[in-house]
Amino acid sequence: MSRSVRTRPEGCGRSLGEAYDTALLDLDGVVYAGGEAIAHAVESLSTARAGGMRLAYVTNNALRTPDAVAAHLTELGIPTGAADVITSAQAVARLIAEQVPSGSRVLVIGGEGLRVALRERGLEPVDSAEDDPAAVVQGFGGPELPWGRFAEACYAIARGVPWYASNTDLTIPGARGIAPGNGAAVEVVRIATGAEPRVAGKPLPPMHRETILRTGAQRPLVVGDRLDTDIEGAFNGEVDSLLVLTGVTDGARLLAAPPHHRPTYVDADLRGLLGGQPEVTEDGSEGFRCGGWTATAGAERLELEGDGAVLDGLRALCAAAWTAGGEEGCALDSGKPLARLGL
Repeated sequence: MSRSVRTRPEGCGRSLGEAYDTALLDLDGVVYAGGEAIAHAVESLSTARAGGMRLAYVTNNALRTPDAVAAHLTELGIPTGAADVITSAQAVARLIAEQVPSGSRVLVIGGEGLRVALRERGLEPVDSAEDDPAAVVQGFGGPELPWGRFAEACYAIARGVPWYASNTDLTIPGARGIAPGNGAAVEVVRIATGAEPRVAGKPLPPMHRETILRTGAQRPLVVGDRLDTDIEGAFNGEVDSLLVLTGVTDGARLLAAPPHHRPTYVDADLRGLLGGQPEVTEDGSEGFRCGGWTATAGAERLELEGDGAVLDGLRALCAAAWTAGGEEGCALDSGKPLARLGL
């Protein structure tokens, strides 16, 4: 299916909480970081829910069970039930269950979240390649995952056992910074075996399918901090998205984004759910205006003039950069205007 190339963030005259029935929220870098709530997250989500928006939490992190995630969110002040949590462990378990007989053994390289999801699908988690598994599944296991677990995966895959991965996020945000994610662990097994896993998590269709099946959302809004998972997943699912700047994506990455990584809306944090989004308009033949800012794409760099809210300046720069980049990513120097905005 051909799609028009997004060349600017969209405006919205209503609050996003009113315009969409369900927020499909990423967790790490959006709601919390290192287990602690991100600034404004608790109050913003409470207000959005009180206004009638359903909140569903969609995470590529397969380590914890939905019950554990829901309990954690509730402790942070965001009352949540397990049914409101959708994980890549659930998505990959469904994918495996569609390929192997019920009751099959599955070699697990990961945490409890994978084991619970597999049992939910009538599959039996095992720990050794000698247990005659019908599949190998790999998900984030935390920093304590023993090196020997990777060896078990390699032994089974070398025998022809199909390999699945919950997700391939190379990094994961934490309280102390950015740490290796499941994708880094997947690379270890890929290098050792030369094999390629079937992947379920964002941005791929199995995760979007799992989310829609479990939430029944009619007008969903994907909310995330990553261009290559959250925003690309929304693009693949043909739904709108809100990028929040509380996680791994910075201004430079956003301006350089190719079409499948360009969000519908951009905001600082989850307060973006509570208001509308300003329009970005053309200003003459070459510039783009948002609020008090005008952005243009020069021969070698992006230019920004004016004054006003930082995010309005960033939105104007997005329009200039994405228009200049077309179906590729924008390669123009964005350092000076981003520095002016403090980004």
